[in-house]
Amino acid sequence: MKIREKIKTMSTDKILLAYSVVSLVVLSFIFFSKSVQGDEILYGFKSPSFSGVNTSSHYLTIENQEATRKQAVKEEIQAALEDIEREENNSTLSRFMRNFESRVYAQLSRQMVEQLFGENPSTEGKLTLEGNTIEYVVETDTITLTITDESGGTTNITVPIGDFTF
Repeated sequence: MKIREKIKTMSTDKILLAYSVVSLVVLSFIFFSKSVQGDEILYGFKSPSFSGVNTSSHYLTIENQEATRKQAVKEEIQAALEDIEREENNSTLSRFMRNFESRVYAQLSRQMVEQLFGENPSTEGKLTLEGNTIEYVVETDTITLTITDESGGTTNITVPIGDFTF
């Protein structure tokens, strides 16, 4: 009721002015505003984990990325281990030990050949090397080598004598 009382006490000029201003504001909104169109607001999650659309392919992509990364890490570790092993094998000490071992085996082999085919050949002999036993027996026309490994397995090699020609 207070508003009605105020309107009654206001002069007609003021009332006309207030109506004119309100009308002008409403008309300016109507003429100067663009046409407004409304539509339903649609929102969809981009992540397939929430929306469920293409979920299986999304999970496969994640799985492939994880598997690829795990494989890459394994390959990096393997490559690093191989580098370390290669560096250890190419050290001066390692090369010396390989060369020394090769010469020792060559010398043992030369001595065995000398005992088999030298000026004073022996008719039998035995050599134990790192748990393996090599026995030889010279017969009239063959040499029989019997190699016994640590676990007891044997290998027999029979070499004919006198058939070697170059």
